[in-house]
Amino acid sequence: MASALYSQDLTCPICWTIFTDPVTLTCGHSFCRECITDVLSSQHRCPQCGTAVPTERLPTSHILKSLAEKAKEAEKVAELCLEHEEKLKLFCVTDQQLACIICRDGDTHEGHKFKPIKEAAASLRQELEKGMQNLCGDILFKQGLANTQRDEITKNKEKSQQLMTQIFRQFEEMHQFLRKREDEIKNELKHKEEDAAEKMRERLNAIETALSESRQLEGKLTSVLKIEDSARLLKSWTECNSRMSPEHVFRPKANDLQVVNTSLSLGPYESHLQFFIWKEMLQVIQPRAELLSLKSNSTDITVSDDGRSLFCTPESNQASLFYSSDDDYDTESYQNTGYGRSILTGPGKPQSFGASAQLGQNRAYDWHALRKSGKPKSFGATTRSGQNRAFDQGTFTGSGQTQASSSTKKHVFSVNEFSSGQHYWEIEVGHRDYWELGIKDNFLKYDGKKYATCRPDKTTELEFGDRPRKIGIYLNCASKKLSFYDADNMTRIHAMSSPLMSMPLSAYFNIRVRAPDPNPLTVCWY
Repeated sequence: MASALYSQDLTCPICWTIFTDPVTLTCGHSFCRECITDVLSSQHRCPQCGTAVPTERLPTSHILKSLAEKAKEAEKVAELCLEHEEKLKLFCVTDQQLACIICRDGDTHEGHKFKPIKEAAASLRQELEKGMQNLCGDILFKQGLANTQRDEITKNKEKSQQLMTQIFRQFEEMHQFLRKREDEIKNELKHKEEDAAEKMRERLNAIETALSESRQLEGKLTSVLKIEDSARLLKSWTECNSRMSPEHVFRPKANDLQVVNTSLSLGPYESHLQFFIWKEMLQVIQPRAELLSLKSNSTDITVSDDGRSLFCTPESNQASLFYSSDDDYDTESYQNTGYGRSILTGPGKPQSFGASAQLGQNRAYDWHALRKSGKPKSFGATTRSGQNRAFDQGTFTGSGQTQASSSTKKHVFSVNEFSSGQHYWEIEVGHRDYWELGIKDNFLKYDGKKYATCRPDKTTELEFGDRPRKIGIYLNCASKKLSFYDADNMTRIHAMSSPLMSMPLSAYFNIRVRAPDPNPLTVCWY
């Protein structure tokens, strides 16, 4: 209808109805006098653009008033069907518009569902009232999201300031030539803060936009619900919302919005800045690596007196298998034990044999302890501590062939336990062909050919060119994140997170060897 072409320009943006006693502010925006008076009682600014409004009484805009009155008169005439000039008595539920009886029987509305105006208005009013209740809850939820997002922005800023202060304090201990590195780290933090703040500001703007839209809808509903006349209520609602049903309009959208919670962190530079810079510039600062002390519950692994180094018994020593029957010895089985030499007299009968222990001591084995029945007795080997160790020599088959023994893993943990904070330690792995380092159930493994990170539910193979001789391990208890570094050049190898880590945590080690072990695995103490 004709009035609809300009009625939107004559609608108050507060009550969403045609102007009543309109006034125009100095910024150019117009409102009903009563509507803007209520707003200005709490804030002296335009609700649309925020421009300050003078406190003196505002004059009536007579041009807008005249046009508004004409628009209202046009609406009264518009209560007749423009096409058939019949009174609008029906409401087309399908098209969400008023219709006359002739419209109902025409081709345009063929197959459509109709309701009497009063019945349709009552149904709509019920839906709008229900939607109004949901909208109030939706507004409160969005307001809570906005407040939470503001809190996160504040926390982000405070955390940034805390880290910045820490960086300044640590860099004060360094010489002037490290200022360049200091600036690089500070800039990294600043970029992270800005990136995090930008993401959170964007999300806050989205939340506030959604909140503003909901409030505008609330204002529209309030004005529509004030209309007592059923036809005007339906007309006002459909003009404002085209063909959208109340169910579509009031579909909750708060669940589509989530607060961005960006955890600002500098990784190792947050807690071990000086140590990591020391690794780059060795002559500069004092280190802060953990001084781990190790403990072993395995009889096959030995910890040095200072608690730093691990020695492992060769697997060939742990399962040397021989067969004896009618004084004939299985020379081939003997030679396959990995000792590297055999001392035989007569027709393949060994007199004695010496094997070099880990610290140069000899182990004597009594070959005649092997029974002719093929069932060997256990025999002792002198360990580096002087204690005797019994080895199960395995199971012999009736044909004199030995069964292969499986490789045995040796597990060692640190005496140190970690329940909070950030921790870093380094391990000298040298040229060992097998090791596992990290914490229990979360570790980096090398098997002589490839590297892999292991956890209970996943094993990830890694590819990188150099073979590290020292492995650095960084543990963040708060985020339950474990990072591995090539400690010679401080290049990060891999990082892994495990929410299932249970405190307290201890450093974890696993080694094995198939030959004498002259090079221990050693914790680096600086």
